[in-house]
Amino acid sequence: LTWIAISIAAFIPILAFLVCVWLPLRKVADAASRYGLGDYEQRIGMHRQDEIGHIADVMDYMAQELDSLEEDQRRFISNVSHDFRSPLTSIKGYAQAMADGTIPPELQGKYLDIIIFEAERLENLTQSLLDLNKYSTKGAYMDLTVFDINELIRRTALSFEGRCAEKSLHFELQLTESALYVKADASKIDQVLHNLIDNAIKFSDVHSTIWLGTKIRNGKAFISVKDSGIGIPKESQSKIWERFYKTDLSRGKDKKGSGLGLAIVKEIIQLHHENINVISTEGVGTEFIFTLPLHRSSDITADLSSAELVTNTDVDSGLL
Repeated sequence: LTWIAISIAAFIPILAFLVCVWLPLRKVADAASRYGLGDYEQRIGMHRQDEIGHIADVMDYMAQELDSLEEDQRRFISNVSHDFRSPLTSIKGYAQAMADGTIPPELQGKYLDIIIFEAERLENLTQSLLDLNKYSTKGAYMDLTVFDINELIRRTALSFEGRCAEKSLHFELQLTESALYVKADASKIDQVLHNLIDNAIKFSDVHSTIWLGTKIRNGKAFISVKDSGIGIPKESQSKIWERFYKTDLSRGKDKKGSGLGLAIVKEIIQLHHENINVISTEGVGTEFIFTLPLHRSSDITADLSSAELVTNTDVDSGLL
């Protein structure tokens, strides 16, 4: 009896070790092996308030993030492939039709214009991808200068004069003060304005107005681009910043867009550590508002141009 009691007493710690330590560690090790092979679907699901439980929770979180990242990469590659394949198919098809005589010589000018149009789509998409990759890196150089944002808005709007004439659109400028000085990278902010105005023109109805405005609030310059176009569905408003995202409403009108314009806008504004927001109602219109730092009077004697390495950190998209 004594021998049996001693054996049981010796076995209990071993059993406890197996149940409490070895088996959970084995479960964690098996999960690590699966994650190493790229299988992130199954979770450990070990709810323990100790070090092993903490390791399991961390690994579950890591697997969830990796699975999400892998899905984003698959979607990104799929979207890139689709956007490249469509114009390439048109170019190849029309070129072959002209080469084998299916398209008669008197109609070739029309289809050459389509080929040029599709080639420009490819060129713009490639440039947008290069821009987005540049802005998405850990750090990017910005040429910070003090400039009049009102004057930049006037100049950028003027460059769209031809596009507006085609749709009988007109700009209404609602600019605060005669000059409003900010400190930012003027070329990148010009690109932001260009993309937002291009977006407004694209989705505005003929004979409508696009409003460009500036305000001062809470020590910031607020810049807005507002249209009275088709609007953005509420469920899509948080997704418009994603690469290649296009709402179902936009697909009929956005013939040449790459779906990268707003993603580039967001990256540039975040690069400045500023915010951008959207206010939109279907059938009423859309307004994009972003902030820039005002140029303070105490900075007048400072060097107005400097190259700075700015880390692209996550910035809340809500405005103050």
